Amino acid sequence: MTATAGSTSRTSRIVTALLVVGLLALAVGYRDRLIAWFTGREMNAREPAHRADAPHQPASPHSDVDHYTCSMHPSVDQPGPGKCPICGMDLTPVTKQQQAEGVVMIDEGRRQLIGVRIAPVSEAAMSRTFRAVGRVTYDESALTDVNLRVSGWITKLLVNQTGQRVTRAQTLFTLYSPELRNAQQDFLLTTRGIRAGIAATDGSPSRTEQLASAARTRLSLLGLSDAQIDEIAKRGTPLDTIPITSPASGFVIEKEVVEGASVQASTRLFRIAALDMVWVEAEVYEADLRHVRVGQRAKVTLDYLPGQVYDAKVAYVYPYLESAARTGRVRIELANKQRELRPGMFASVELTSEIGSRVQVPASALVYTGPRRLVFVDLGGGRFKPQEVRVGTEANEMYEVLEGLKVGDKVATSGVFLIAAEARISTAAKYWDATP
Repeated sequence: MTATAGSTSRTSRIVTALLVVGLLALAVGYRDRLIAWFTGREMNAREPAHRADAPHQPASPHSDVDHYTCSMHPSVDQPGPGKCPICGMDLTPVTKQQQAEGVVMIDEGRRQLIGVRIAPVSEAAMSRTFRAVGRVTYDESALTDVNLRVSGWITKLLVNQTGQRVTRAQTLFTLYSPELRNAQQDFLLTTRGIRAGIAATDGSPSRTEQLASAARTRLSLLGLSDAQIDEIAKRGTPLDTIPITSPASGFVIEKEVVEGASVQASTRLFRIAALDMVWVEAEVYEADLRHVRVGQRAKVTLDYLPGQVYDAKVAYVYPYLESAARTGRVRIELANKQRELRPGMFASVELTSEIGSRVQVPASALVYTGPRRLVFVDLGGGRFKPQEVRVGTEANEMYEVLEGLKVGDKVATSGVFLIAAEARISTAAKYWDATP
């Protein structure tokens, strides 16, 4: 029993050893396939193909072909021709130059699948349109202040509301001023002397006439009009209260006086604004200021008047920036005969700048790779080559091309990110490096 048990044990060990050796041999032979199966990845097509219809044909060391790939599956990378292990299509050769330049192969079927569209590089006139936020303000050149040249008291306030509309020569209030009454009295005394017939014997103006002229000039300098002075001369007695009239037509936007108030000379009592013309002051970003000039066309719209567009021109570009917002101010003048535009309203301003004829490419064609800007040039035959470009002004979803492309080149304008992803996977081109 002991000998039999020992023999059985040795036989088991031999069988076990043979099984282990067999498993190791299988593992070595199918190592790559097992790794691919466990990791869930496709088997690299660079490994030798053991198919009868695709014998192993390694490329000559002097050949220009770098590898063979499938236009439907760019991850396939095989050293010799054959069939794609995924879809069965014939593999396409990729030259060493194409590999270095990052050329990617995409057949017509995949182009339709990922939505690749092609557009030519063109040279045409560019116009840049940009928007700015503005605010309606008063026309500063049409503001008028009402103040006095003498001290006194307001005896009757006729315009007593802010926002009230006034016309030129309309009486705003009446004023009692001792200084003004004394000036009237002096004027009347000299006028009476002239009427009494006191004149110089040599025909020159008499002293009385000179004093009368000086008294009249004094009343004019104190703020009385010629009509008011003539009325005083006609009455023969001073006016206790003098009516103060409006120097301009418009709306009262500031009122600093009430009835019965004591006022001092040079005090501003009213500010009147004419609204026949208003300003729109727009805040333009610093980067857009170089595209703004006096006389440039502008379109103004307001939420208050939806659908209404005001065509205007830039009247002035202020020579400074708002330091906090980093914006420059632009003035646009608008006629306001109907009084629809009210100071304080917000407005949207659209400015258009004509840049001139430029070589340009659609913005959708650009791929950003760190410091670089790339486009994919269609070489024909399903080949796309990444091309580094230098771009300038952007206008209406088009970029000015400064370097890298010429008129007539065809570039991909959609699906470019999928093309870039495949190019990055299947090539080792310099364009995908982190540094230029």
